[in-house]
Amino acid sequence: MHALGFFNQQSTINNQQLSLTTPSKSRAVVLLSGGMDSCVCAALAARDHDAAAVHISYGQRTEERERRSFLAICERLNIRDKLVVRNEALGAIGGSALTDGSIAVPRAEAVGHGIPVTYVPFRNAHFLAVAVSWAEVLGGKKVYIGAVEPDSSGYPDCRPSYYSAFNSVVKAGTKEGDIEVVTPLIAMRKVEIVRLGLELGAPFDLTWSCYSREDQACGLCDSCVLRWRAFEAAGVRDPISYAARPNC
Repeated sequence: MHALGFFNQQSTINNQQLSLTTPSKSRAVVLLSGGMDSCVCAALAARDHDAAAVHISYGQRTEERERRSFLAICERLNIRDKLVVRNEALGAIGGSALTDGSIAVPRAEAVGHGIPVTYVPFRNAHFLAVAVSWAEVLGGKKVYIGAVEPDSSGYPDCRPSYYSAFNSVVKAGTKEGDIEVVTPLIAMRKVEIVRLGLELGAPFDLTWSCYSREDQACGLCDSCVLRWRAFEAAGVRDPISYAARPNC
């Protein structure tokens, strides 16, 4: 009896010591499209939190390929909790070359200084609404999104002011008002994101950035060219294959 009592006491002490030395990580939700930026963002979230990943299909041209990338990245990063959601609204609304087959995806050199036709109207608001809702259910206090302003296509829902405004909505519209949308990459150049991803061990080989093809990256769209330039500037080979060498 005494031996058993000593064992129970020692077990309690060990458990207390364990809880002091290895505290459980806080929960966070990361939006993971399967692209390069969201992959690095997911690697950051998985490093610092008990991360859950959400992927939203919205009728985009590369929907199936992006979903495969999402699942593979989650497996590589050991993200267990996954949510795949289909948004029918964005495809029905159209107005983007990514969701409307009658609008061609332009070559990178044809993209001007305005907002390109690959912009999906107010897309990130749809994504964030899902991610914040899930974070509220899971008890997560952070929602990660890999939005980038420099070296991007100029989408208005990738601006810092947009996320500042969205956080005000989240604070006013959630139960506790303590969930924060975080954008750790938003001020980084693409080459800096590549370097950070390499430091984190982000699985770039599993990612997909091309706007138009699912078999090989086309090498012609704005997304392919921006990605290629970033890897080239970082002095490393992009691990995915291209149907055509991007014209940089």
